[in-house]
Amino acid sequence: MFILDRQNSIANQYLAEIRHVGSQSDMLRFRHNMKRLGQLLAYEISKTLLYETRPIETPLVKSQAHFLADQVVVISILRAALPFSQGFQDVFDSAEFGFIGAARKPHLANEPVEVALDYLAAPDLNNKVVVVVDPMLATGKSIVKSIDHLLQNGTPKKLHIATIIAAPEGVDYLQRELNTPYDLWSCALDEKLNEKYYIVPGLGDAGDLAFGRKL
Repeated sequence: MFILDRQNSIANQYLAEIRHVGSQSDMLRFRHNMKRLGQLLAYEISKTLLYETRPIETPLVKSQAHFLADQVVVISILRAALPFSQGFQDVFDSAEFGFIGAARKPHLANEPVEVALDYLAAPDLNNKVVVVVDPMLATGKSIVKSIDHLLQNGTPKKLHIATIIAAPEGVDYLQRELNTPYDLWSCALDEKLNEKYYIVPGLGDAGDLAFGRKL
């Protein structure tokens, strides 16, 4: 598992700003920081991909350069993932995109979490590098259910899961329940889930903070 905030970088400031209640009322900054964190994680993931050498011509000489050879597919788990996935789109600008509508069903504290998956649109995944983007890895159930459905579209060459904040319980759930190899990338690994299955210290509801409170 790669955890971005284990090293000092500007990413830690972006992460602090989206956590801090004093700045969360600024939806534009919240979305922008989510996008910037997506760009930084996409850059880290890009280091693991396959490249090919092609000739280029500079103003002075002919030369060689490395270009991305893998076909990347970014899968955004709506709605909270949209600003985060925009960062991946900015970096992988030739990527294909897919979208999943997966959300928790209403539940009481300490009741098991169930996930509703209402929408899925994704391209052929065969032999492609697939990056599933969801800002909050809490219980892990949304990601596992989403990936189970995604694999009906083909077998990826490589699967990456990218989050902004992860809980240990969600990480453990992926390890137990996800029956396909994957690499997990997160900006932070937090302490735990509370009795309502929210991440502590976390940041709250990322979708509401990015786009406004839903009914």
